[in-house]
Amino acid sequence: MMQIVKHFKYLSYILRHKWFVFLESCKLGIPWQGLKHDLSKFSPTEWFPYAETFYGNNASPRDSTGAYDPSQVGGAFDYAWLHHQHCNPHHWQWWVILGDAGSQKVLPIPDRYRKEMLADWRGAGRAQRKPNTREWYLKNKDKMVLHPATRTWIEEQLGV
Repeated sequence: MMQIVKHFKYLSYILRHKWFVFLESCKLGIPWQGLKHDLSKFSPTEWFPYAETFYGNNASPRDSTGAYDPSQVGGAFDYAWLHHQHCNPHHWQWWVILGDAGSQKVLPIPDRYRKEMLADWRGAGRAQRKPNTREWYLKNKDKMVLHPATRTWIEEQLGV
């Protein structure tokens, strides 16, 4: 029975999150991005590890801001997180190129994806009942590798 419960809890969260992201996307003029947002979370590759990680028997890896460090989770979640980032260009990690020799190149995020990223942050905050995106960003911005143009746009939007 507990196995089914975690899947229903995860489904409830995804639908709540997608709804809030859609509302935020509409405000930013990208309703289509909001509709197709995070569809990869319904794939088995992501679904099962996410349901287990966030609603299984272990404590949620989210911190008090709602963020989580995937490097602290491990197992099947690692592959699910990697899949999610590689399928969804609204994640800043998608725009970082890692060179074979350890170099790093950061690309500016195109307008529709940076808007979706902002809608995602706002939607996640609302879905987790922690709607202060500006506060969340200020606590987490140093962990993000953003192109200067993207960071400037984000900070203008958040009033930073």
